[in-house]
Amino acid sequence: EVQLVESGGGLVQAGGSLTLSCAAPGFAFDDYAIGWFRQAPGKEREGITCGESSTGRTYYADSVKGRFTISIDNAKNMVYLQMNSLKPEDTAVYHCAAPCGSSLMWYDYWGQGTQVTVSS
Repeated sequence: EVQLVESGGGLVQAGGSLTLSCAAPGFAFDDYAIGWFRQAPGKEREGITCGESSTGRTYYADSVKGRFTISIDNAKNMVYLQMNSLKPEDTAVYHCAAPCGSSLMWYDYWGQGTQVTVSS
């Protein structure tokens, strides 16, 4: 069973930055892609990024492209989401999830999430 544990959320002002971490012990990074989705209250789940450790390919939703960066540290079994130029509309619970693909819409496993709140 895949276990994913997120951390690093918090309250940040608009324009600020935050880095989320996801511990993924035992995850087969060489075989599957891993990414992040978010969900705000009353809104649908939004896939925001997916990264393939084996190829280096990354995919991003238009809403975060150029502001967010996914990185994978296989040796530490960690996945990171660097978020810059944050906007109030980025406020959501962020979940690490796998496996994922270029569509950013399919996941079998995800963690409990970490809250990100961006104040205006």
